[in-house]
Amino acid sequence: MRDIVATIQPEQDEVVRTELDVSVCVQGAPGTGKTAVGLHRAAYLLYAHRSRLQRTGVLVLGPNKAFLHYISAVLPTLGEVDVEQTTIEQLLTVEIRAVDEPDAAIVKHDARMADVLRNLVYARIGRPEQAIVAPDESYRWRVNQHEFEDMVAEARADATAYLIGRERVIARIVAALQRQAEARGQNCNAVWLRRMARAATPAVDAVWPKVKADEVLAELLSDRHRLAEAADGILSPQEQEAIAWPRPRKAKSARWTAADAVLLDEVAALLERGQTYGHVIVDEAQDLSPMQCRAIARRSEHGSITVLGDLAQGTTPWAAQTWTEQLHQLGKPEADQIALTTGYRVPAAVVELANRLLKPLRVSVPPTISFRSDGELSITRVDDLAVACVDAVGAALTQEGSIGVIAADDQIAVLADALKAAGIPAVPPDGDGRVAVVPASLAKGLEYDHVIAIEPADIVEAGPRGLNRLYVILTRAVSRLDVLHTRDLPSQLEGTGT
Repeated sequence: MRDIVATIQPEQDEVVRTELDVSVCVQGAPGTGKTAVGLHRAAYLLYAHRSRLQRTGVLVLGPNKAFLHYISAVLPTLGEVDVEQTTIEQLLTVEIRAVDEPDAAIVKHDARMADVLRNLVYARIGRPEQAIVAPDESYRWRVNQHEFEDMVAEARADATAYLIGRERVIARIVAALQRQAEARGQNCNAVWLRRMARAATPAVDAVWPKVKADEVLAELLSDRHRLAEAADGILSPQEQEAIAWPRPRKAKSARWTAADAVLLDEVAALLERGQTYGHVIVDEAQDLSPMQCRAIARRSEHGSITVLGDLAQGTTPWAAQTWTEQLHQLGKPEADQIALTTGYRVPAAVVELANRLLKPLRVSVPPTISFRSDGELSITRVDDLAVACVDAVGAALTQEGSIGVIAADDQIAVLADALKAAGIPAVPPDGDGRVAVVPASLAKGLEYDHVIAIEPADIVEAGPRGLNRLYVILTRAVSRLDVLHTRDLPSQLEGTGT
């Protein structure tokens, strides 16, 4: 990253200087500088279109806090500070207090949930059963039932959001009352108009009630009958059961999950329009779920987007298989698709090892070609991983550069304790220190001069996309990669190492 930011390449510069109104998708193999391209693009667009983007804003979305910590100093070095940098989880501003079961998370992140939520929200709108009567001193102004029905139907057809439609109903009722009053010579000033709006509100509440996003979602997940109605023909009974709460809860006592946060954002957007940006840059976009894509699409509805990622590094259960599919979910199907294949960060020896994993990943991406012929790779079978890890870190400390120890998540505590016992200070991935101990699930987007990858077989077996995660980990190395294992290597890597 540091070198690429300083020496942007011609094929990267072409992406950077794409016009603001054009959305771009960059398929970038590890070390090709796709993240640097995205940050350079943010700086370039702010320079070339400052007045426009100062009004509408630029948003950079990263995969996790460790990644944001890592890139936090890059934009200031490019001369830009007026950029919002956050993760999708932080963007949604919901306190996460629980974790979904895998089956529930998969359903909640599915694009079909948008239809379920829309059904639930708009099912609240009823049919007027009586006229509206608004007392006004000695007069009583009326909107008959038929007129009221037409107003509701028209507002529902025209409204871009539920609460906007509700306000339009009230506005049309007040306008009808105003016409009657003015026909009798009434002076309908602002105070009178507000009084008529208050008089009409109870009747509108009965037909088009005011609601809050958290109350809507809590009702859906608590009430199996309402869930079945909203999800009829959309979710199977098994999928409905997967997301239903074991017992009813009110919104105030709800323990929301990360997937719930995306659903809450969807409901909030159904109720009223939210903030949008002039340009949005999304890194590691291959890992976004359809519902996360919708949340981003809403924020770039009237702007453009730069999508950065690598299909081979998709590690979530809903990771994209093609960019065409993902761009459609992001609301930018017309975006230009560009592939960066020359790796400037990862040495050739490491690239050749990682490329062996591409075919079984079943994604259509071109192999990386490394620009570099330097670098070191060692693959060693050991008797004790913790001891071997301490020895490898000790050897790495005799050379310059950062060191990342990356292992399956459940091995991190053991390795951190071993390093501590050996007197080697180590930090988590978002910490400031020379040696970082990194769970495999947080390695994406990071880079270290020297990577020590622990037990590839454990990493592969830790989840359904374990082979993708191993591909990510191998390609974090800038200069040197040590692979330590006690078990047999995954079959794709057989025949390597000692």
